[in-house]
Amino acid sequence: MTVPGPPTAPHLGRLSRQEALSLLKSVPIGRLIFSHQALPAVRPVNHVLLDDLIIIRAHGGAALLGPARDGAVVAYEADAFDTERRTGWSVVVTGEAHLVNDPDLQRRYRDAVEPWVGGEMAHTVSISLGMVSGYRINRESV
Repeated sequence: MTVPGPPTAPHLGRLSRQEALSLLKSVPIGRLIFSHQALPAVRPVNHVLLDDLIIIRAHGGAALLGPARDGAVVAYEADAFDTERRTGWSVVVTGEAHLVNDPDLQRRYRDAVEPWVGGEMAHTVSISLGMVSGYRINRESV
């Protein structure tokens, strides 16, 4: 009779920039991290990667609009995990947020990002891909 050995332990591996952006592009939802009234704020938003930018849409009262008007540095995080297998990945992008004011770009980006929530999402925000980092949790091969 064979006695099974211990399960393989998860392994944490760093992603290349290209791998991280490919994974980020594969999911529609992430979390936007920014400063609001001198405190950290986190908002779930849907996004697309287009023109080497993260593109999101926002309603008129969104807390993000202040930092985006100022070109503030923000972080954007997206991930996917399999809790049964204890595998997954996480990607973080740190870059500058800007309101998109060019009418042609606004139209193009609005066509590319359909908001998941109701209400008028009249504003389009771009986030530069300044620093990109990511990790993948894999099962080591036996």
